[in-house]
Amino acid sequence: MSLNVPALRSSFDLVVEREPQLTHLFYDILFQRYPQAKPLFRNNPRQEQEKMLTDVLVKLMDHLEDAPWLVRELGALGSKHADYGVTDEMYGWVGSSLLAALEQVAADEWTPELAAAWTEAFQAIASLMQAGARQHADAE
Repeated sequence: MSLNVPALRSSFDLVVEREPQLTHLFYDILFQRYPQAKPLFRNNPRQEQEKMLTDVLVKLMDHLEDAPWLVRELGALGSKHADYGVTDEMYGWVGSSLLAALEQVAADEWTPELAAAWTEAFQAIASLMQAGARQHADAE
């Protein structure tokens, strides 16, 4: 996995500076595009869910070059999400909604290079989470 770490970090910093409530926008987009996802979030108040996602995104930015951490933490996160009923299809919903939120906030700063970097990063994240979910399912 060779991610464009400088592009990811600089664009994330830009987006968070412009819109500190990025995850609020993300959930607005997710629920507008995929209303069927909303019941999956019934266990936590939305504000709490937004904070959890923010924390995960910040940790990811801090560990983009730490493959063992990514495999361990994202695998565990995938296992946890399997228990919530998250399916492989839903990762696509999340990815497209996250990219839409990033693009909306970055506006004119959003380039094809950034779109490609974030798409690749999200695909890597989803793959590691899905592997954790499969391991969890196999262990049951």
